[in-house]
Amino acid sequence: MTVVQNKVVSEDLMYELQGSLLEACSCDVLCPCWIGEDPDGGSCDAFIAYHFDAGTINGVDIGGLNLANVVRIPGNVLAGSWKIVMFVDDRATDEQLNALVDAYGGKLGGPLADLAGLVGEVLDVRRAKISHEIRDGAGTLRVDDFLSSEMAPYQGPDGSITTLQNTIFSTVPGSPAYIAKASSHTVNLPEFGMVWSFEDRNAIQSDYLIRHAESA
Repeated sequence: MTVVQNKVVSEDLMYELQGSLLEACSCDVLCPCWIGEDPDGGSCDAFIAYHFDAGTINGVDIGGLNLANVVRIPGNVLAGSWKIVMFVDDRATDEQLNALVDAYGGKLGGPLADLAGLVGEVLDVRRAKISHEIRDGAGTLRVDDFLSSEMAPYQGPDGSITTLQNTIFSTVPGSPAYIAKASSHTVNLPEFGMVWSFEDRNAIQSDYLIRHAESA
C-alpha cells in the first residue's frame, strides 16, 4: 500500500517483472525508433526478448521464464500497426503462459498496455525452447530454429556501458537501455513472411524492473 496526503491507498499489484532484455532490428546503429523517428529503410524487422529473473503476474510466479516477440513494424514505431509472433518459454505451465500473454497483450494495463497498443495483429502465440543469455555484456538469443542472434554493447572510454535514457519510445519503460550491435540476427518464419538475416545492425540490451499496480 502507499500513503497519499496522509491517506492510506491500497494497491492491487497486477505485475512486477525484473530481468534482462535483448532486442535487435534491421536498422543501422542507432535505431531511429527509440527517438520516434522513421526506421531506416522505411520499416523495421525486429525481435524483442525478455528474460524474467523474478516476477509475478496477477499472483502467478513467472521467474526464470523467457518471452520473445518477432516483430514487423511497417513504418514509424509510434504509428503502430505492428505484426508480431509471440514465443513463450516451453517450460511455462498453461497458467504462466496465459499470464504472460495477458500482461504483454495489454489486458492488465500499465506500461505493458501502452506498448501492446502499438500492435495491430498478433499472428501467432507459440511455445518454444528459448535460450536467453548475457555473459560479460555479450548477449545470445536462440528460439528453436526460428531465431538466433548475438550482440554486445558499446562502451565508453572508462569501460562503462553506453546508455540511452528518457526516450520517447522504449520496450523497457522506466529503465535505461544499453546501446549495442548485433553481429548476427536471423529470423526464419516464412509462413508469416518473416525471413531475414542481418549482420552488424542495431541492438539494444537492458536490465529492467517493470511494475504496475492498480489503486483502490
